[in-house]
Amino acid sequence: MRKLLIVDDDEALRNLIRLNLSDDYEILDTGEPEQALALALEHQPDAILLDLRMPKFSGFQLCQTLTSFCSTKMIPFFVVSGDVTATTKDYCRALGATDYFEKPVDFDALRARLAQAVKPREVLQRTEVRVNLHVPIRLSGTDANGTPFETMTTTEDASISGFLCGSRVPLEIGSVVDVHLVSRKEEYVGKARIVRSEAQDTPRPRYGCRFVEKTGKWVLE
Repeated sequence: MRKLLIVDDDEALRNLIRLNLSDDYEILDTGEPEQALALALEHQPDAILLDLRMPKFSGFQLCQTLTSFCSTKMIPFFVVSGDVTATTKDYCRALGATDYFEKPVDFDALRARLAQAVKPREVLQRTEVRVNLHVPIRLSGTDANGTPFETMTTTEDASISGFLCGSRVPLEIGSVVDVHLVSRKEEYVGKARIVRSEAQDTPRPRYGCRFVEKTGKWVLE
């Protein structure tokens, strides 16, 4: 089960988050910001939820610390705070926050955003060789809004069973797209499932795709 670390000195809120998210995540929590880094380093959670206003060690400082360590800087973190000013939100995003949720928490929105940001632990076969191949492909299917789409893109990483590529079209985790190789002639390869996403706050998010069906020749076999 994926792990979620909650850092908030409000025990009632920690318990409320645990109640709402424990079906989908193994919950780790602490009311001590000083302990949060140790928990993050030891357990390598899939995401971190943290408050800003805590005694002795602020959430701002914790954000800066988490993003300075190689072993924690890739963990997506979400600020959950009662501070609703635009300046604070912008500052948190500048520090690297994946998103910002106001208190009281909209758990439906939080659950959906976590599902987008958290990388499943077993979707990639780490024993496979992944090659930094820039191969032009065409993807088609249904986007995150339920609208049919076609888009041209290029792979950034490729393996026998999948690839990473950018897309300006928002894609839904778990959705399936048709994959075509585009070179001198276009060739249908098969169907791939969107298994993870990266850089969602940039103009060109990236998506990890894993084949669920291959009927044509892929670049690696």
